[in-house]
Amino acid sequence: MNSKFTKLFRFSMTFIVVLVAIFAGFALWNNYMNSPWTRDGRVRADITLVAPDVDGLVSKVLVKDNQFVRKGDILFEIDENRFLDAYNEAKATANAKKIEYEMKKQQSARRKIINDESISKEDREDSSFDATIAKAKYEQSLELLKTAKLNLERTKVQAPTDGWVSNLLLRQGDYAKVGSNCMALVNKDSFWVNGYFEEHKISMIHIGDKVEIRPLGTNFIIKGHVDSIAKAIIDRDNTTGERLLANVNPIFTWVRLAQRIPVRIDIDEVPKGMTLSAGMTCSVSVLAR
Repeated sequence: MNSKFTKLFRFSMTFIVVLVAIFAGFALWNNYMNSPWTRDGRVRADITLVAPDVDGLVSKVLVKDNQFVRKGDILFEIDENRFLDAYNEAKATANAKKIEYEMKKQQSARRKIINDESISKEDREDSSFDATIAKAKYEQSLELLKTAKLNLERTKVQAPTDGWVSNLLLRQGDYAKVGSNCMALVNKDSFWVNGYFEEHKISMIHIGDKVEIRPLGTNFIIKGHVDSIAKAIIDRDNTTGERLLANVNPIFTWVRLAQRIPVRIDIDEVPKGMTLSAGMTCSVSVLAR
């Protein structure tokens, strides 16, 4: 009797354990497949590319790699000698044009006052025109002086925003060109997370949903919320062909992988001691409402 009871007890316990394991496995699988979460998350940030507004040799690099800078801080300087000479020349030209204009204006005024026939009407008009032309040349020289001054000021390249210098490769003696990027700044307070969710999970995600973000290999939990959901991704099987017609891939594979849709997540709270870097991998879980 005891032997039969022992066998029945063992069978029952085994059955219960297997049943619990099946239900637990099903629950885990269902959570893995259908819950709005993904391991494919990336921390991102706005990157500002810094390019000079004038050409020249880099005379000084005033920052280090990964250094934090404030808006307006000087990042590097371009040799100013050529621009200083141009400014001084423009300044001297403006002074000369001013003197010439004052002289022409006084001559025109004197000729207007004199009423005798020693000065013809044509001479008076010519004198007035000369004064007008001299004034225009003086104003033009002032604009050229402004440009020369601006170019001189632009030899000192300033940080356009608060942020961190990233991957600094610029060195003293390098030749900087107008519009050619020389430095990258990671903007402060611009971090967000892109979570790439499988397409069948998108219907479970809504704007404003609370989100927990777990950086890979850490115990930190970053809190955030869903800001937006991407409305389009590339269709790799439908490219534009000849004469702008659709070039549809005739091969249809039986194994169809779910597309991943980017979801932008704004960061609300970063735990103390956590350092964010753009490009970090993280898991993203959208919390149930």
